[in-house]
Order: sequence, then C-alpha cells, then structure tokens
Amino acid sequence: MEDLAVKSLARTRLAKSVHDAGWSQFVNMLEYKAQRYGRTFAKVDRFEPTSQVCSTCGHHDGPKPPHVREWTCSACGAVHDLDHNAAKNVKSAAGLAVTACATPVGPEPVLAQRDEAGSHGSPPDARAA
Repeated sequence: MEDLAVKSLARTRLAKSVHDAGWSQFVNMLEYKAQRYGRTFAKVDRFEPTSQVCSTCGHHDGPKPPHVREWTCSACGAVHDLDHNAAKNVKSAAGLAVTACATPVGPEPVLAQRDEAGSHGSPPDARAA
C-alpha cells in the first residue's frame, strides 16, 4: 500500500523530491553497508564530466549530443563507447580519491551477517543434514 502511495506521489509536481529522497536513501544504504563490511565508499560528483574526458589520455573533448553513443578522442584517436568511457573515469576518480587517503582499495571478502541473505560458509547439502 505504501509503495502505491509513493508511486502516486511520484506523478505529481513533487516527483523530483520523491525520487531524490529515494536516491539519497539508496546512497545512504550503500555507505552503511560499505562501512559495515570494511569496504571503501567513494562518491563522484554528479557534475563530473566523466563521459567527456578520454579515459586513455585524459583529454576533455566536450559535451556530446544525446544521440552520440560512441566517439573518437581528438587528441589520441582512441574510440570510446560513451557509457564504458564514463565508467572507466568514475572508477579511476574513485580509486584516486581512495588511494590519496592511503586506504586499501580492495579489502578481503566478508561473509554476509546472519540477518542478511547470502552464503554463510557451509555448502547447501551440509545445511540440509
């Protein structure tokens, strides 16, 4: 029922604040989970031009129209898929922020807690016995 109320509210002029609140809650959960399991959580500014910067040479090539999904860097000639290039730049920016703080980038895996879904270290047939 509550989900229906949120969906109805999202269709009104309050839609932006409803969706922003949902996104904010999601980010808070990610941050909490990362801290809980000893992971590093880094945010990249939403206005960072990740799709406009060549992930190969770092040249800022400028904004692209929405229909452009692939582009060639005018400085080094590398061909990029817009989304893959942006993802590489986000990963690089987050990694730089983390290594600047001398925090380990990839800690060892941690098993899920008992109150969460996931493997608890025993094979399925051992739990059935």
